[in-house]
Amino acid sequence: MRLPRRLGHGDTAGLVDHLGELRARLFVSLAALVAGTTAAFAFHHRLIHWLNAPLPAGRQPITLGVAEPFTTSLKVSLYAGFALALPVILWQVWSFLAPAVDRKTERALGGFVVFATVLFAAGATFGYVLALPAAVHFLTNYDSSIYDIQVRASSYYSFALMVLLSVALVFELPIFVLALVRLGVTSAAKLRRKRRLGYFSMAALAVALPGVDPVTTAMEMIPLLVLFEGSIWLSVMFERRWRGAVVPSAG
Repeated sequence: MRLPRRLGHGDTAGLVDHLGELRARLFVSLAALVAGTTAAFAFHHRLIHWLNAPLPAGRQPITLGVAEPFTTSLKVSLYAGFALALPVILWQVWSFLAPAVDRKTERALGGFVVFATVLFAAGATFGYVLALPAAVHFLTNYDSSIYDIQVRASSYYSFALMVLLSVALVFELPIFVLALVRLGVTSAAKLRRKRRLGYFSMAALAVALPGVDPVTTAMEMIPLLVLFEGSIWLSVMFERRWRGAVVPSAG
């Protein structure tokens, strides 16, 4: 199968051509996922050690089934493979949808995609360096005097990946707020006037996010509050640019 050709803005195509392009792009995305998972599985020992680093010194996850070591390593490799293949998958989605928007909107969306990628990477880094170690330390030492606390591998890696993904998604808050401002649902002025309500909403969101312990919740709430305030300032800047009008600065 040949690689799919991206349609230009002036090109026309029938339903059959669109379906053929969609099938080809799905094939490319699936091939990228398989390749990423295969590459990750080849280095899954390093991935496992990387995820084990936040655990207390000398503590190693346990497995309870005959097949669990293999299935757990495969699951971790699949998640890592998806992360590796994500740029290719997003590019295939964007290439399929891009001809439907004008060039100005295409450039704007491209900038937002880059910004969202940087925020996602920053969130994952924050989660691994600060949130995950703090949560693991709290949970593996809670009531340790009355429990024989053992860490099951499959449960731990699911928890670790959930924390990393949750914090990474939390860092996407500015993109969500800017989208609402761009669509006219809200404005920088409204965000400034309702700061207290916004802070309360961020706290409620942190509680609603995955995380069974107060440490994980706090680690999600802190960046939410900071990012919400930063989103207000970004809204002021972008709203002035979008509307071509002078908007009072945040304060």
